[in-house]
Amino acid sequence: MVSTSIRHIVILGGGSAGWLAAGVIAAEHHASSGGGLQVTVIESPDVPPIGVGEGTWPTMRDTLRKLGVSESEFLRECDASFKQGSRFNRWVTGGDNDYYFHPFVLPQGYGDADLAARWQARHPGVPFADLVSFQPHLCVNGRAPKQAATPEFAAVANYGYHLDAGKFGVFLRRHCVERLGVRHILDHVDGIESHDSGDIAALLTRAHGAIGGDLFIDCSGMRSLLLGQHFGVPLLPQKHVLFNDSALAVQVPYASEDSPIASQTTSTAQSSGWIWDIGLPSRRGIGHVYSSAHISDEQAERELRAYIRDNGGPADIATPRKLSFEPGYRSRFWHRNCVAIGLSAGFIEPLEASALALVELSAAMLSEDMPATREAMDITARRFNDAFTYRWERVIDFLKLHYVLSQRRDSAYWRDNCRPEAIPERLAELMALWRHRSPSRHDFFRTEEVFPSASYQYVLYGMGRGMEPEHALRKAEFAGAADACFREAADLTRKMLAALPDNRALLAHIGRHGLPRI
Repeated sequence: MVSTSIRHIVILGGGSAGWLAAGVIAAEHHASSGGGLQVTVIESPDVPPIGVGEGTWPTMRDTLRKLGVSESEFLRECDASFKQGSRFNRWVTGGDNDYYFHPFVLPQGYGDADLAARWQARHPGVPFADLVSFQPHLCVNGRAPKQAATPEFAAVANYGYHLDAGKFGVFLRRHCVERLGVRHILDHVDGIESHDSGDIAALLTRAHGAIGGDLFIDCSGMRSLLLGQHFGVPLLPQKHVLFNDSALAVQVPYASEDSPIASQTTSTAQSSGWIWDIGLPSRRGIGHVYSSAHISDEQAERELRAYIRDNGGPADIATPRKLSFEPGYRSRFWHRNCVAIGLSAGFIEPLEASALALVELSAAMLSEDMPATREAMDITARRFNDAFTYRWERVIDFLKLHYVLSQRRDSAYWRDNCRPEAIPERLAELMALWRHRSPSRHDFFRTEEVFPSASYQYVLYGMGRGMEPEHALRKAEFAGAADACFREAADLTRKMLAALPDNRALLAHIGRHGLPRI
């Protein structure tokens, strides 16, 4: 292989994935200077972004900060709000009082005491997250995760964002082009030119001719024009594990201008799927994710409309937008001189909002491990493929955990989700271990896990699946330090409820005055 320097990165497709990848690489590799990498984004003028991925993880704060973005401008221009975790309604029994939280902060004293054993033995009537964390209480009371005097990207309580995905792509594009030196080409790609080696040499555009590059990033969405169609790298289907393959999405107005803005994504289980409810400053984004094998589109829409009517929305809504997808991920994400990021790499239902997080992780690893030459690229590609195969498997495990733990048996959907053949072997093994102990760092040993063991604890115990009683009692006897952690969490709850403003008040302040910049 010829040792050719990597100087020009060409990204096919914009949207959140394309512009995040462009921004991360351009910022780290000084695209705006003469000696840095050149980054070009080619966007089709006729292909709109999917535009419904409205939830992020706290990692997005650090990503935006590294891009040099103003958080105040981001919040204003992307119609963004604060997200402090997820609330799950009706996932366990389907009852009216069935809910639990997966917050973004670690349990108080996590790693210093056996919180789960002490909770199960001494406080079984209190929801686990409510006992070990202040953040569920902030969410229930609609509190913001910071104060008006807290600097941009700093947090009192850990947080991510809810955002308008369409506006986010436009915001990133402008920042990348104007501030980071990214070249933007608005054109159709009609063909691909290859080297004799099989590498991509150039993308053939209708108006700008051949756009050559050294490394090509496929951000063309579910079509996966480069990795999937050109190179034929197959999608590994996951519908046998995660059944959902359809969604109906709609934008819903608030009842009034001063309606509260939720501090969390709310996920409410339905007969054959679940409904997301996300609060932005100007509207709510609501959608029904479901399995077409278990429910018709018409019935799914009826359930969506009923949810909206019952949860403060208008009696009549616009016709929901229908989305169909094949759950799965590519057998490889990096092949020759092509890397897939975003939907072109795969898609799994939006439970726990992993899509944008995987984009961030992909862009960060690619940028940090950017090969200097084509000869080094194959080494980097093997490392990248290993890392992201592992990450996709962990995402699938974690999402499936929510379904496996459910006690609902009121439809074929919930019954089928608990069939042994629908549960990944690696998840089944972990659940067997967790009958005797809590999820721990030894179960998830990579330095950058997608979901840490604390997340598994929040879901496992939030859904009522504790250890076998004799093990919990024995461990609880030696976990007296946990009581101090519970008291600390309660004390923090009182202090933060008294000190933090509500979401709408803080977002309104930011809209007028912004946040302090360091």
